[in-house]
Amino acid sequence: MAALQLRRGEAVTRERAEAAGIIESADSSLLEIIDHVLNKGVMVHGEVFLGVAGVDLVYLRLSAMLCAADRVLPRKRK
Repeated sequence: MAALQLRRGEAVTRERAEAAGIIESADSSLLEIIDHVLNKGVMVHGEVFLGVAGVDLVYLRLSAMLCAADRVLPRKRK
């Protein structure tokens, strides 16, 4: 998992070459990757700090879930 942290000028990321190697070595098509992601689901979390002179003024916590609708909604009984 690649991480990016931007706070007070610091940035921590995974090397691009390493990420490119993972993508290029995969034998899956884009359709197979999307199908797998929707089938399993993905959670994305992020935090944003906005501040001036070292004082945090705004804090945002972001969360998103990406998956197929049948994974989230309850099944209807017949």
